[in-house]
Amino acid sequence: MQTRTLGRSGLTVSALGLGCMGMSDFYGQQNDAESIRTLHRAVELGLTFFDTADMYGPFKNEELLAQAFKGKRQDVLIATKFGIVRDPNDPTKRGINGRPEYVKSACEASLKRLGTDHIDLYYQHRVDASTPIEETVGAMSRLVEAGKVRYLGLSEAAPATLRRAVATHPIAALQTEYSLWSREPEDEILPTCRELGIGFVPYSPLGRGFLTGQIKQFDDLEADDYRRFSPRFQGENFQKNLDLVARITDLARQKRCTAGQLALAWVLAQGGDVVPIPGTKRVAYLEENLGALEISLSQDELAQLDDIAPQGVAAGLRYPAAMMGTVNG
Repeated sequence: MQTRTLGRSGLTVSALGLGCMGMSDFYGQQNDAESIRTLHRAVELGLTFFDTADMYGPFKNEELLAQAFKGKRQDVLIATKFGIVRDPNDPTKRGINGRPEYVKSACEASLKRLGTDHIDLYYQHRVDASTPIEETVGAMSRLVEAGKVRYLGLSEAAPATLRRAVATHPIAALQTEYSLWSREPEDEILPTCRELGIGFVPYSPLGRGFLTGQIKQFDDLEADDYRRFSPRFQGENFQKNLDLVARITDLARQKRCTAGQLALAWVLAQGGDVVPIPGTKRVAYLEENLGALEISLSQDELAQLDDIAPQGVAAGLRYPAAMMGTVNG
């Protein structure tokens, strides 16, 4: 398995991680048995970097990883997140909390659910505008001092926030959406990460599955699938984005790979400090995704993809308008 190191942190992980969210939430029905088979297969194939969060489920995803990794903890690096607060009785309700006392209690709860004595990479899931980032990261740093967390990360944080954060404690990784249809981090976020020595962890590098070409019509999404409420999957946007995927698929055929593998290979080609975490809950798709590590792209092919998918090419916002205010904070 190829490996990459996140920025200047010294944290070395498999070059491709596994996003575990969809195993427990948001993308239709769950199948714990198949998810556990997928997690076990990932370990067999040498993947070490697994991404979860307390709000996935809520709480169920961390418990699923604890079940899957029992007896395998030494073989995996677990990243989890805190800060998006959901009500188990009504998961549609949510808030953001970065207060120091909450940081500590959230970590203790995650450790218990994960069945471990430490978290390898602990992210603030969303920046809490009501709490200075110095206070949140300060509380996170005390978890490192206590041996409960090894490295710190932020998710969807703006460049100015990153600068303030690293002045408080080293930040190993920033997690932000990045793919052929979400290229905004190239403007300021990626350059800032590189300046500050922060690794970059793209989530949704397959455009929430859309860039694989497997979603061909709106009704392919299950009734309880979150993507039904995503602007990029609705109305005219859906067809416009299908046209984009058709062009990516044509190039993939020339490369004798799948559209998803080509999309992942493009993300991987953006730098050795970039570690994408495509999500899946099926063994077949896991194995397909890992095939992207064997694909090299020439300068001409990268130029073709730039032409096919320049920044801003996707039709629609990446989140519903009400949620966009919580990103890049």
